[in-house]
Amino acid sequence: MAAGGFCKLPDNTVVVALNLPSPAGGPEGVRVLVHAPNRARALTRLRNLGLRAVYLRGNALPPTPDEVTAVLHHPDGLIWRTAGDGGVSGPELWRPIRALLRPALLQP
Repeated sequence: MAAGGFCKLPDNTVVVALNLPSPAGGPEGVRVLVHAPNRARALTRLRNLGLRAVYLRGNALPPTPDEVTAVLHHPDGLIWRTAGDGGVSGPELWRPIRALLRPALLQP
């Protein structure tokens, strides 16, 4: 389960933002942004990457305008960075999702 939210864009697509525990087991969680045709498709994209227990309940922490811009300008439409206090992080750069999942995939 994850805290997060979504916003609907004028072209009827959505941007979903989720705060998840760190896959590497670190103390800080991560904020993941997904651009998709609808909320269900956004969650399916994450589940297909191995993040099976991802659900969006409510709209407590929707993406900020800066986060929406960041995910729309990324070719994959799926980015992350560490989550700070309140679920939104500071000036840290956004990274592609494969940079988050790579360490987990390399472990035996």
